[in-house]
Amino acid sequence: MARADLQKKPAEVASMFDAVGKRYDITNTVMTAGLDGYWRRRITKRLAPRPGERVLDLAAGTAISTIALADNGAWCVACDFSRGMLKAGAHRPVPKVCGDGMHLPFADESFDAVTITWGLRNINDPAAGLREMARVTKPGGRLTVAEFSTPAWAPLAAVYKNLVLAALPGIARAASSNPEAYVYLAESIRAWPDQEALARLINTNGWVDCGWQNLTGGIAAMHSARKPD
Repeated sequence: MARADLQKKPAEVASMFDAVGKRYDITNTVMTAGLDGYWRRRITKRLAPRPGERVLDLAAGTAISTIALADNGAWCVACDFSRGMLKAGAHRPVPKVCGDGMHLPFADESFDAVTITWGLRNINDPAAGLREMARVTKPGGRLTVAEFSTPAWAPLAAVYKNLVLAALPGIARAASSNPEAYVYLAESIRAWPDQEALARLINTNGWVDCGWQNLTGGIAAMHSARKPD
């Protein structure tokens, strides 16, 4: 089955997600023990989309997160590199665009806010992706990045990285159409920067005033920033 490696070649990443699209939502619920819905609600509250705003949901997958954002009255578009993921979410009534996070198919300053959930880690060059998100965002616009992160409590971090991540491929065999993709998931989480390092990356690639809030003890984190006026 298709899987990417930590070189994150765009074609391999797209192919991997094409292969998991059909069962992606149910697999996420199983893998997170139901935390995915709670995290989506927290992310939506953090970005705080308002009626009439234009919001880009990048790496939107099946558009399940886009629907949550649009419930607040904003005009939201789901953008993802994987056609298979977008096809799996075809029943969700929001605009969908297939696009590369490093070369977004949108004009400069098109959006009031942008969010990327569990996707920055999969972009071949995350810094370039952050700069592209800044390009398509209006001055003063908002960014929220949600990613798996580093638990703040050392014993939890050890259990998470040494036991939970090691168990992901086995758990995925019960729910996913491509369990090998979850080997990549575990590898990419282990290699991802912690909260402070990610904030520095965001602040040096088109954004300012980045801060973060931990989710579930730091297993995940939401980073928020703004584009300079």
